[in-house]
Amino acid sequence: MDKRAQIQNITLIGLVINILLSVTKFLIGFFGNSQAVVADALHSFSDTTSDLVILFGVKYWTAPPDDDHPYGHQKIESFITIIIGLILILVACIIGYNGIISLQERNQHQLKWIVIIGPLISIIIKELLFRVTYKVGIKTNSSSLKANAWHHRTDALSSIPVLVAVVASLIDPRLGFLDHIGAIVVSAFIIKIGLEIFFTNINDLLDTGISKEKIIEMEKTINHIQNVRGVHKLRTRKLANYIYIDLHLEVDGELSVIQGHDISEEVKQTLIQNNPKIIDVMIHLEPCQESSFQ
Repeated sequence: MDKRAQIQNITLIGLVINILLSVTKFLIGFFGNSQAVVADALHSFSDTTSDLVILFGVKYWTAPPDDDHPYGHQKIESFITIIIGLILILVACIIGYNGIISLQERNQHQLKWIVIIGPLISIIIKELLFRVTYKVGIKTNSSSLKANAWHHRTDALSSIPVLVAVVASLIDPRLGFLDHIGAIVVSAFIIKIGLEIFFTNINDLLDTGISKEKIIEMEKTINHIQNVRGVHKLRTRKLANYIYIDLHLEVDGELSVIQGHDISEEVKQTLIQNNPKIIDVMIHLEPCQESSFQ
């Protein structure tokens, strides 16, 4: 199964589960007189947005390079991941706002024990969905799929204070305020994740390079390859979860063109084997300055 099919399949599974879970929690919350469970159902339904975004976008960012886009279409994935991050932030703000407003409410409806089922199944199913989706995200090296996996986990986490609140309210109606406080705390956590996803992928769109430490590590790897006399001007740029590299490679100036080409190919393949995220390595061969003195 190719990368696109894997992403589409797990996302489609998540979409179906989100719809079924949202409807189930809404009905439980409505008939069980729990506004918290109804709100949790709406949060689950918001996950369908990111599912649809990925299903729509995956066929574009996985498309091979063409004449108009010789470096591929990976930046589309970064853009889509940014949208998912913004959705997370928006949903978290709504949850936090509702939590603050609800703290001021005094009238409490008598809950029914059935409301426990809603957040309980949400925690279990969404955590399992997070683990499966994140695993596929790592396997396919998809930043948007990993971001969507975190969207599933935030749904599971937001159901925890709902579960605690409805249980506490069933035991003692005076403890109903715990639901709203928990929602505010969880919303802050979701906003943090959303901001991390947002800024990470903004940097990718700006062609941000990899860290200086990783560049130094690459230079050491290159310098250990036989017949390499030096490397400089090593530059990197990220496209979504992938990396492009260009560098200047110094070899003995007395070598033939074929020998120099073979050395550069060995350098390229070594870097790609050490880091599967590297798509291509552009190498400019230069004669070692010391070669004329040998």
